[in-house]
Amino acid sequence: MIGKNIKLFSLGLLGGMIPLVGYLMINNNNELTSNQSDLIVNNEGLSSAKNASFEWTNAVPSEDFVFASESSLNAVVHVTTKVETTTFKRDIFSEFFYGPGAGGRELKQYGEGSGSGVIVANNGYIVTNNHVIQNATEIQVTLNDNRKYDAEIIGTDPSTDIAVLKIKETGLSSLPLGNSDNINVGEWVLAVGNPFNLTSTVTAGIISAKARNLNLISEGGKDNVVPIESFIQTDAAVNPGNSGGALVNTKGQLIGINTAIASETGSYSGYSFAVPVNLVKKVMTDLIDYGVVQRGYLGVQIADITQEMKEELDLKNLQGVYVADVIANGGAQKAGIKKGDVILKIGAKTVNSAASLQEEIGKRRPGDKIAVTVRNSAGTVSTKQLVLRNRDGQTSLISKTSVEKNMAMGATFRSLSSTEKKELNITSGVKVKSLSAGKLKSKGLRQGMIVTKINNDRIQTVEQLTDKLRTISKEGVLLEIMTESGAKDYIAVGP
Repeated sequence: MIGKNIKLFSLGLLGGMIPLVGYLMINNNNELTSNQSDLIVNNEGLSSAKNASFEWTNAVPSEDFVFASESSLNAVVHVTTKVETTTFKRDIFSEFFYGPGAGGRELKQYGEGSGSGVIVANNGYIVTNNHVIQNATEIQVTLNDNRKYDAEIIGTDPSTDIAVLKIKETGLSSLPLGNSDNINVGEWVLAVGNPFNLTSTVTAGIISAKARNLNLISEGGKDNVVPIESFIQTDAAVNPGNSGGALVNTKGQLIGINTAIASETGSYSGYSFAVPVNLVKKVMTDLIDYGVVQRGYLGVQIADITQEMKEELDLKNLQGVYVADVIANGGAQKAGIKKGDVILKIGAKTVNSAASLQEEIGKRRPGDKIAVTVRNSAGTVSTKQLVLRNRDGQTSLISKTSVEKNMAMGATFRSLSSTEKKELNITSGVKVKSLSAGKLKSKGLRQGMIVTKINNDRIQTVEQLTDKLRTISKEGVLLEIMTESGAKDYIAVGP
């Protein structure tokens, strides 16, 4: 995957590869936990942070690295995963005599991977990368003192490549959350993680750049993911296995989650990238409190302003972000923002790239009111008051009850419209709306597929399907599905 602006590097996620290994028996639990985010966001009191004081000698910082390293090591964990990929081979002859699914066989492949995670609350909440655990059916967390725990997935967000895990333990060392808006290029940072399964590794470097957009999530993403990329770039050495680990300032505060490297070899070559903690904070709060990310949208299509664009469109300067189009009935249109305007500020924050604008909006929720400073094509600067909306154009938040009602085993479902049923020539079934890490994804279910039957019973409502999936018997269930091409297939799901 090669970003448009990085021609000499191949961009790679840092999580371990997933080789095939021997047969394993695994279980996974995706029960969501709520109402804990205040404890995490106000984490300053959970783990003390020391003020940095530098003694510059040959441009090398003093023993402040020792404090930051010691406090970080106990809060960074090793995440290992087991992966099970299942395909169902049909027996057409048996099905002819005995019905759907009869005589079929499950073909299983098994693998494993590893990465890192950061304890953000002393009662067991851990932040990592989505790509570290996205195909996992079993997740184990190893602390710095070698204690091991099974972890459950609280929620995932492919758009930012962030996931939240939970282990059943209290009194843990956790990292206080810093402020990634206040970091400066040239500032010293530490990368803490588990590269190549070498646990408890610390490397040092500086912040090389901010608000980097690599097109990494958009190029590697699936399932209609809307990427939000505004990475912190650093030259602290990170390698495969560092994914989900901590980027820490000299005060011992978390300022980012290490996510990707730029490399021709797949190993560290001088550049690495982290999701800024202010964006992480918002995402993990939503996942813990609601089970999904409450994402707000401006309702515009945007582009960075280049010298060529400035000359072609006769723009005043290169500052701001160009509005290439405005979505009908979106927040921007209702506020009076027009195609050809240039967005200069989101609230009090100056934005000079699409990445920085996306990061600012990504920190907010539907229903939030924001001030957007724009310059129109005539050069007049004004401030518009705008209300963010979700992808469906609504300003209200999605309740956790509603999320849980429509979700099971990492999949979210929706009802089929009468038009869809008519076009597909079916009378029942529900559609896979979104899919995150969980058993159904590992079994081969994909976004856009339609579940028509469960154990040969027709599915009429979303609640009917999710209730049955949550109460799978010891024998498991057989799902009849319709693929996006219209073909019929089956997925067997064990208890």
